[in-house]
Amino acid sequence: MSIDPSAVIHPRAELAEGVTVGPWCVIGPQVSIGAGTVIHSHAVIRAKTRMGEGNRVFQFASIGEDPADKKFQGEEESWLEIGDDNIFREGANLHRGTKGGGGVTRIGSGNLIMPYAHIAHDCRVGDNTVFANNSGISGHVEVGDWAIIGGAVGINQFLKVGAHALVGAMTHVTKDVPAYVIVSGNPAAVRSVNTIGLERRGFSADSIAAIRKAFKLIYRRGHTLEEAVAGIRGMCGEHPELEVMADSLLNTSKGIHR
Repeated sequence: MSIDPSAVIHPRAELAEGVTVGPWCVIGPQVSIGAGTVIHSHAVIRAKTRMGEGNRVFQFASIGEDPADKKFQGEEESWLEIGDDNIFREGANLHRGTKGGGGVTRIGSGNLIMPYAHIAHDCRVGDNTVFANNSGISGHVEVGDWAIIGGAVGINQFLKVGAHALVGAMTHVTKDVPAYVIVSGNPAAVRSVNTIGLERRGFSADSIAAIRKAFKLIYRRGHTLEEAVAGIRGMCGEHPELEVMADSLLNTSKGIHR
């Protein structure tokens, strides 16, 4: 380990081999940090945070802070769980979970959380997502793998953003965003399939064509949501990637952006 003499490490924190802690950092109680993680200067990892290996935390990031929820009364089971190889840039802030949300905020692996992005209590973030500058998700939001949240985006509580979706900059999201689609504007509107993103991730032309067909079932054929889901399910045998899209249309608390 390499720990700057000015850093304050709580005796109940656990740092694995190869962790680097820069000047003026504060690492609180019940924090565990995996091997190879680098914490740059002036970062705070407040408490009750389990962080995997190979993460990078830049200056002035605030990780594992108390949830900003008036119902939070300092209960013991309030955790933040983070996977491997994430990047938390300057000023990013992530809050722990609350009793009402299961007590845990979970962040996967390979994510890029850019400056001043906010991930609130009880959220679930998958793998390989991007949160651009000043974006924020409210409590209990779920963000699927490979989703991109643009700069200054705001997402209301209890919503879902599907895998491989893209939310354009400065969009206010008030309903669920299905997998594979682009949503942008104020008020938010669905634009198209995230074709360029899918191509970059190795989706075949045949798979993208199937996703476009499923998109039309939702947005261009006048179907109810239930009818669109049934139609997409019927295509899943030949195109299993559509299961992700169908699942993202179910169990919505406030409907989807259409």
